[in-house]
Amino acid sequence: MTSRKTAAWFEAQYDNRKRVADSAEVLKRWAEASALVRRHANCRLDLRYGADPGQTLDVFTPDPAFAGGFAPVLVLIHGGWWRSLDKSDYSFLAASFTDEGALVVVPNYDLCPDVRIEHIAMQLTEAVAWAWRHAAEHGGDPSRIVLLGHSAGGHLATMLSCCDWKRVARDLPRRLVQGTMSVSGVHDLAPLLRVPFLQNDLRLDAAAVRRLSPVHFPAPAVPQTLFALAGAQESEEFRRQNRLIRDAWGARAVPVCEELPGCNHYTVLHDLADPQGRAHQLARQLLGLRWYSGLL
Repeated sequence: MTSRKTAAWFEAQYDNRKRVADSAEVLKRWAEASALVRRHANCRLDLRYGADPGQTLDVFTPDPAFAGGFAPVLVLIHGGWWRSLDKSDYSFLAASFTDEGALVVVPNYDLCPDVRIEHIAMQLTEAVAWAWRHAAEHGGDPSRIVLLGHSAGGHLATMLSCCDWKRVARDLPRRLVQGTMSVSGVHDLAPLLRVPFLQNDLRLDAAAVRRLSPVHFPAPAVPQTLFALAGAQESEEFRRQNRLIRDAWGARAVPVCEELPGCNHYTVLHDLADPQGRAHQLARQLLGLRWYSGLL
């Protein structure tokens, strides 16, 4: 039973940098590839979407071949246990989608322990609102916004899929988000209370866990879907976290709940970047880019 598992067991399940032997090298390759994308892509960097220090975002515009029509908008939320990494580490993913006609928005947010997770979630509501208000200025269609997050970003994207946007601002439509993908997302924060390396930074307690865990939220009331993906080589807990959101919300709200063969917590993003990858194809489906591929 879970209650008999030790803190060391939970640490081993959730510390992906220790679990994946070459994680440091993978993160280095992400940074190098992302820097290359930023040098060569058509992008606007460090645009401000709010007053807090971390509230900046990058916008990557579609390939000119798709000019002339409004592009679907992918809001890409980085991971890092709410306490590390940066939007710049995820730029490498943008090129795969701008090449196919999407506008990609990659927001930053302030990190724990300087802020708490609920503050990050509120910051990101402002980022998504910014995307709705400004997408058209960059060639995007504000009626076609999709959220995608990895790891802690998957948790945040799933939270945002439940947002009542009219409570964020009166000018926003009630159905602002058309679909969401959580990749290696953490949907129940309760086990993190037993992960020593996270405790000081996240400052979670039982009340915060209940308030911030999407498994305790009602499924989104408006007709949108969540796709939940994890790597088949991820830890037992991360694969369980992936299944939890389907169990909590049901197959109607979460029609896709899959484990990607051969992928760990990091290489699952390589599948997302690969135009032939299952994660990439599912993201295209949410974005409405199906007509650019015969694979769906």
